[in-house]
Amino acid sequence: MPRRPSGAVPAPPGPARKVPLRKLLRAASVACGVQFGWALQLSLLTPYVQELGIPHAFASLVWLCGPLSGLLVQPLVGHLSDRIAPAASPLGRRRPFIAAGAVSIAAAVLTVGFSADIGRLFGDPIQPGSTRLGALIGFWLLDVGNNATQGPCRAFLADLTENDPRRTRIANAYFSLFMALGNILGYATGAYSGWYKIFPFTVTPSCSISCANLKSAFLLDIIILVITTCITVASVQEPQPFGSDEAERPNSEQEAFLGELFGSFRYFTLPVWMVMIVTALTWIGWFPFILFDTDWMGREIYRGSPDDPRQTQNYHDGVRMGSFGLMLNSVVLGFTSIVLEKLCRKWGAGLVWGVSNIIMALCFVAMLVITYVAKNVDYPPTGVPPAGIVIASLVVFTILGAPLSITYSIPYAMAASRVENLGLGQGLAMGVLNLAIVIPQVIVSLGSGPWDQLFGGGNAPAFAVAAASSFIGGLVAILGLPRARISSSRRRGHG
Repeated sequence: MPRRPSGAVPAPPGPARKVPLRKLLRAASVACGVQFGWALQLSLLTPYVQELGIPHAFASLVWLCGPLSGLLVQPLVGHLSDRIAPAASPLGRRRPFIAAGAVSIAAAVLTVGFSADIGRLFGDPIQPGSTRLGALIGFWLLDVGNNATQGPCRAFLADLTENDPRRTRIANAYFSLFMALGNILGYATGAYSGWYKIFPFTVTPSCSISCANLKSAFLLDIIILVITTCITVASVQEPQPFGSDEAERPNSEQEAFLGELFGSFRYFTLPVWMVMIVTALTWIGWFPFILFDTDWMGREIYRGSPDDPRQTQNYHDGVRMGSFGLMLNSVVLGFTSIVLEKLCRKWGAGLVWGVSNIIMALCFVAMLVITYVAKNVDYPPTGVPPAGIVIASLVVFTILGAPLSITYSIPYAMAASRVENLGLGQGLAMGVLNLAIVIPQVIVSLGSGPWDQLFGGGNAPAFAVAAASSFIGGLVAILGLPRARISSSRRRGHG
């Protein structure tokens, strides 16, 4: 009998088709550029909008741009990338969206950084009007770009790992590692106040030193973003889907996007719902911290105010110290990303996630204690807070890096492995998970300002809600995402 060539029969997916880990690492690198700009936004947005004249009670409403754009943009972009046949574009189906999202981010940071100059062109006086509008439009566009980039990148990594739970966790850990690197660069940039000396052309009649520092930081962001986007796009070819059903599905789906998005809920199993519930509780915990971390340092710890000229310097000192604390946070985030896979193999992803949420809760309680102490101790005439209070605040910021790394990794890895058997594309799956992130953010954005005002206008009430939510989320993860189910996922081929 003639010998059949070894390549005559199509082989099923197997080890020969696996993407090397080094290419997964390069594919995840765009997270560094995206997170650089996001870190600048996280550390500087709340203080900046208050400098533009938006009261503290309404500052959280500005953050609605993130969850609202995430509610629509990320699921839509993920859905569209699922429907495009990989052969339809030289870059495949995910990478065109990654590149387009990066272009949106670059346009956004230019709009924010040059908002004062743009406002002057429209005849702005010293009190900003067009400047305020331009900055807000830029921040909204920045969130749209972030969501348009991160969703397809997560789906890209899920495609490359071919539903292998271990490799999916590693790929998401790589993504988290690059997010940590972007955070470190972004927060370090936000903490440095001398960028205007390096880029003196950024100081203009309509843009003061503080404004010029922000403008210079965003110019650096564009450089990092271009480099990392090119590395990701050129890292690896997207895999061709196996099987005629999968190959034809992008061209045969006719159901409307929103109908498919919400209609997919009826197929969710209990484990998928548990991932969604814990994700929602986790982000109710994180979002008050994201909203008010540097503002808390400027107001409660340094007793400054962006509204009172006598206290503005103290407030900016506190914001810069908060940015430094977030940089330390990102160092721990990066280290945790490296050891996360080992922790999940040893303890189970559900237990690791649950314990991290309880650590979050304890940190937020510690922030409430620090707030109380700072309010009731005497400061020296210089207004500089006691070293012990500042150190305690920085320690809390630093410890929170570990649970943040887990939040950036485990939910996405669990969602990617658990929805594959439901017939959802990975892009849509990431969009569905994103609903569990952005809906809580909308609630917090709408409620945190009035909630804080109800108790005197500080940030402590929002942190109390964060502590309670993260603690409940930790208990649900420990009890509802047991280790046995996670550890057996590799044998069954799904989460």
